[in-house]
Amino acid sequence: MQQRITTPNMKIANYTLLANGVKHFHLIAQPVIHELVQGVKVMAYGYNGSVPGPVIVVDEGDTVAITVENALPEVTSVHWHGLNVPNDVDGVPGEQGTTLISPGSAHTYQFTLHQHGTYMYHSHVETSIQELMGLAGMFIVRGREEPLVAVDAVFLLQEWAVQGQGRAQPVYAVLPQSMMFNYFTMNGVAYPDTTPIAVKAGDCVRLRLGNLSMDSHPMHLHGHSFRVTAADGNPIPASAQIYKNTMNVAPGETWNVEFFANNPGRWIFHCHKPHHTTNAHSDALGGMVTFIDYVH
Repeated sequence: MQQRITTPNMKIANYTLLANGVKHFHLIAQPVIHELVQGVKVMAYGYNGSVPGPVIVVDEGDTVAITVENALPEVTSVHWHGLNVPNDVDGVPGEQGTTLISPGSAHTYQFTLHQHGTYMYHSHVETSIQELMGLAGMFIVRGREEPLVAVDAVFLLQEWAVQGQGRAQPVYAVLPQSMMFNYFTMNGVAYPDTTPIAVKAGDCVRLRLGNLSMDSHPMHLHGHSFRVTAADGNPIPASAQIYKNTMNVAPGETWNVEFFANNPGRWIFHCHKPHHTTNAHSDALGGMVTFIDYVH
């Protein structure tokens, strides 16, 4: 049985199974008008028309071929963050000799997955601009012997420097170089537009957390303690796992945490930096906030 992956507010990438057993994915890097929260649309960069890009879900031992088409007005590449791939497909042009993808062209990265866990992918060209304008996504490799859980949910943490909020505009510009981040998102959207995670009493719940933003995000779960089970895609032995209720996710990190749903109710899960739980630094609750909802 394969683990079902839950990706609230994000799509899962489609693939074609080639005759040789290779899973072929197709990503298009392109400008995207993206709504961070109701009424706030920005001109972002995304993959396949979405921000973040679609979640790539594969299995340990798979060989993948990922064709990246560049529909941006500038060069780009894709880095497979945390995956131990051959040097020539690591996605870092220039110093490492990886192919630079020019506007209107495409490049295929092919590699075999010899590890499993929670990883990410993102542009590695002008990362301070392209990555922070949305060229990012999650990459999940299911393990052959990874324990199955009732709920396995993925969260990508990002932040946005939205310009021109002094007057209403149909689409706002994003200027990462300003470092004036004022919207904080989970899977591309800010509260109240985040989708809660539905659980049942007795469920074992896995949360996969990834951060491709400029700041760290101490993610805090109310009403439960969780075990920290993996760091940057590396399983943590049971003897070394610790229980926490706040997991600080630094830029570039991924963490897996697991908890038992043993306290029914509606429980908030949020970044514990106060201004990261607002939209445009307003008084109302917003930003990196979602909920764990018990259902019958």
